[in-house]
Amino acid sequence: MLTNSINLWKCTGAIALTFVAFNVIPAFANSANFEPLILSRGFPPSSGVVSGFTGGSISLPAVTTVRDRHNQLCLGFGDPTPDHIMELRANFPRLTVELNSRGVDTTLIIRGPDNTFRCGDNTELSQDARVTDPDWQQGTYQIWVGTKQMGVRRRYRLSVRE
Repeated sequence: MLTNSINLWKCTGAIALTFVAFNVIPAFANSANFEPLILSRGFPPSSGVVSGFTGGSISLPAVTTVRDRHNQLCLGFGDPTPDHIMELRANFPRLTVELNSRGVDTTLIIRGPDNTFRCGDNTELSQDARVTDPDWQQGTYQIWVGTKQMGVRRRYRLSVRE
């Protein structure tokens, strides 16, 4: 009798895990904390601007990746849910994604539709993060905005330009 109860418990647990894997993860992957970006080639500059606020105490490399496609370190603390979803409706030969947080030491982590990552940290002129990279393929991108210090909560503006 005890063996049957244990087997029933294992079976119920496996069914629950299957339900979670097939039903919750896709919803999580398509949700974000703030506004989305939907961009086509030649988009007006105002279409490439969204805002949000930093915050969170989760190490972003722990929920994304430690290094990006160029072997650059991915850094920062934030929320495990992406801050923005960016949908590119065409291939772009080059894009720049940058933050303006008025001096907060920010980071960017961007996951592409092919599961590759692009990461950015300070620019030459400020502590705001930026990613400038070629070969952006059409599809959905998840964007995490992080800070170098855990729990820092500041407003930012995220801009994308061709």
